[in-house]
Amino acid sequence: MDISSSFDGGNIEVLGPGGPHTIRLAIRKDSNSDFFQWFYFRGTGGQRISSRIIIENAGDSSYPDGWKNYSAVASYDRKTWFRVPTEFDGKKLTISHTPESDVVWYAYFTPYSMDRHAEMIAGAATHPLCRVRSLGQTIDGQDIDMIELGSGGPEGKKIWMIARQHPGETMAQWWMEGMLDRLLDFDDPVSRRLLSKARFYIVPNMNPDGSRRGNLRTNAAGVNLNRVWNNPSEKTSPEVYWVRKNMERLGVDFHLDVHGDEAIPYNFIAGFESIPSVTEKQTQLLERYKNALETANPDFQTEHGYPLEEPGSSDLKKCTDWVAETFGCLAMTLEMPFKDNAAAPESTFGWSAERSQLMGRSSLDALLAVIDDLR
Repeated sequence: MDISSSFDGGNIEVLGPGGPHTIRLAIRKDSNSDFFQWFYFRGTGGQRISSRIIIENAGDSSYPDGWKNYSAVASYDRKTWFRVPTEFDGKKLTISHTPESDVVWYAYFTPYSMDRHAEMIAGAATHPLCRVRSLGQTIDGQDIDMIELGSGGPEGKKIWMIARQHPGETMAQWWMEGMLDRLLDFDDPVSRRLLSKARFYIVPNMNPDGSRRGNLRTNAAGVNLNRVWNNPSEKTSPEVYWVRKNMERLGVDFHLDVHGDEAIPYNFIAGFESIPSVTEKQTQLLERYKNALETANPDFQTEHGYPLEEPGSSDLKKCTDWVAETFGCLAMTLEMPFKDNAAAPESTFGWSAERSQLMGRSSLDALLAVIDDLR
């Protein structure tokens, strides 16, 4: 089997053969960074051959706990992605698969290409409800796209949704696609009500450069965008710099930052409870939103997640904490799994692009439950 990854979002290095029908690989580090975990590559010529694909540096990756009870995804057409047998021995990740086709793609999670992003933006730009703005450009010269829609009048709420600060967390942009498809549906009464009450500012991909380069966590300069919100640089983190500028210009009443978590096999929300200025209203809105989302979508739960930090100990370098502290609003981080959802496992596909899209759609039901009280 020949291995290649020289395409949008691709990431792998070929180390050589490891025996009959065995290939030795390694994940390439993020640009100008030591982070690595995302992989995406193509195998050619292995049809009906029982193959072992060994990623030798998996144990040294950024989140080795992410490999426990994990299964890689594969596809023959890059449309349907299914899980394949995968084992982790603490050092090496081994994918065992007998391809049914001459060409097969393997990835850490279902990829979301920059070409598909361009299709999303083109669709929004030609939709009568939307305006599309380029807030600025990335280090590699890509546009930082924002979709703007809704009215709400002078009293309309300012709703911000961003995704994929960490480019390898592709489920976040699948979430965006599901949410936006529903929000643009003229026949959906929830969407119509929300658009009458609010103006939406949607950044579907915060990290185009990292996405195209096949990074897990950083942009072209090696910056973890979710650690620079208190002081972004136009030179090294223009993505955050320009989004933050527009937040300050337009205002924020609600903010949702969509991510994926490598290790925790559940969907959950991380809030802002440890920010210095947290208010009772903020915490009440947080609980109401989480409860509404759990009601709308049983794939969401509130039992498992990150432990709460000590009061006042918040890291204002993080997006959610900075937004909640700066605007005094409801701001959240939604985390989805790379693995299957342990609360509702599905053996063939695991947690998937399709389930991420459905979670995005359900988010609008939860937003409707709190929108009247955001300020």
